[in-house]
Amino acid sequence: MRRLEGMLPEYKWLVGITFVLGLIMQILDMTILNVALARLGDEFGIEAGTLQWVLTGYMISLAVFIPSSGWIADRFGSKRTFQFAVIIFTLASVLCGMAQSIGMLIAARILQGVGGGMLVPVGQAMLFRAFPAHERAKASAILAIPITVAPMLGPFIGGVLVQYASWRWIFFINVPVGALALLFTFLFLREEYRDHPGRFDLPGFLLAGSGLATLLFGLDEASRLGWSAPQVWLILGTAVLLVGGLTWRELSIAEPMLNLRLLGSRLFGLGNGLLLCQTVAMFSMLFLLPLYLQNLRGITPMLTGAVLMPQALTMLLVTQVVSRVYGRIGPKRPIAVGFLLLSSIGLAMQLLTPSMSLWFIVAVLVVQGVAMGLLMTPLQTATFARTSPASMGHATSMFNVSRQVATALGTAVVASVLVMLTNAGLASADPAVPAQLVQARMQAFRGAFLVSTVFGVLGLLLTAWVRDSDAAATLDRNHPHRAADTLDETRS
Repeated sequence: MRRLEGMLPEYKWLVGITFVLGLIMQILDMTILNVALARLGDEFGIEAGTLQWVLTGYMISLAVFIPSSGWIADRFGSKRTFQFAVIIFTLASVLCGMAQSIGMLIAARILQGVGGGMLVPVGQAMLFRAFPAHERAKASAILAIPITVAPMLGPFIGGVLVQYASWRWIFFINVPVGALALLFTFLFLREEYRDHPGRFDLPGFLLAGSGLATLLFGLDEASRLGWSAPQVWLILGTAVLLVGGLTWRELSIAEPMLNLRLLGSRLFGLGNGLLLCQTVAMFSMLFLLPLYLQNLRGITPMLTGAVLMPQALTMLLVTQVVSRVYGRIGPKRPIAVGFLLLSSIGLAMQLLTPSMSLWFIVAVLVVQGVAMGLLMTPLQTATFARTSPASMGHATSMFNVSRQVATALGTAVVASVLVMLTNAGLASADPAVPAQLVQARMQAFRGAFLVSTVFGVLGLLLTAWVRDSDAAATLDRNHPHRAADTLDETRS
């Protein structure tokens, strides 16, 4: 056994490999499913409204269990919780693939959300605990691998499986990945407990789960029905009351389920705000471009995936470079340049026409890939720079709550803007003149693309409050040995 241990990578890299496997499984599942929705509708003979619950049920389940994941890991152990999450997600994937009705599929998707809600924040906490503060840029670079590769491969793999095999295999494909992640967890990970995790905050759990689930559901409904629908405001109003009750509860007790006091830390609170701007700006583009390419241009899903692929490759490459130089330059400059580039994307898309060369779109997406690569490592590394290992579980739970809310908000805002502008344009166009209808839809897309510019500019303004000195624990100048090592790597 000692001989084997001598041949294995350092423990921190084993944690990274294990988490990457789990994260690939979760992200791949989300991106593959989008390709198969039409086939699922035909298989079960259901309308889009019911089919939407295959996605919404999973999203709501995530919202319920992400806030509690930090306490669960502190109480029962990070390794055991991660194992449980992988088992639940993999088992639920099998049940999804075996579903004989839409009700069974939605129920299995909700079960998947239980595993997914714990898998990501617990795995991220283990990863950031395994890497010391001055090496967390490397940890963030590891996270970039599944975050970029899985969305890039998901639509292609999903299309192949749906076309040449069966929609059921989009779920069965999770089984070998989950089994490998589970094997690595059993063999290599160490158990981590918190000495005093505190009592289970049942009111906080109920308020967090119901409040966040209602908020995400309301934003999802806004993206489908528009902001003028009365039921949307009823749902969002209920969410505000529940989240308000959650805030009062968590700030009034000593051991909360969701530690909102962490947002009082200047860098952590600012990092969550920057995450929201980054996520909305990014999802605005990723939501709109496939619609423009497939609905307006009539391009196939496979070619659409090929157009989007250079962005993911560029982001992955830039992230690996930034992780090597972050310790010398600090977070502020790459974050500022990243948001500056993001702000320019929506402006560049104002040149878009129904016949614009696909190479122009690829070039714009390459710029977005550079922007995302510049943002990802500095933002995540700096956000957790002052987070202690004991608080890491609660911090990653909060960070992933912010990410889920930002994703739902971005989709709701950009979908609403697109629908509103499309309706206004079509109302003023002559239905007998096809060119006017196409132009009206094109104008709507141009307006919707500006959402990314708005949030890019907002992120750029927030960057003014970022101070490299706040993230001092993650920089090379505070760890001279690491600085020397990094310089040697660069020279070689």
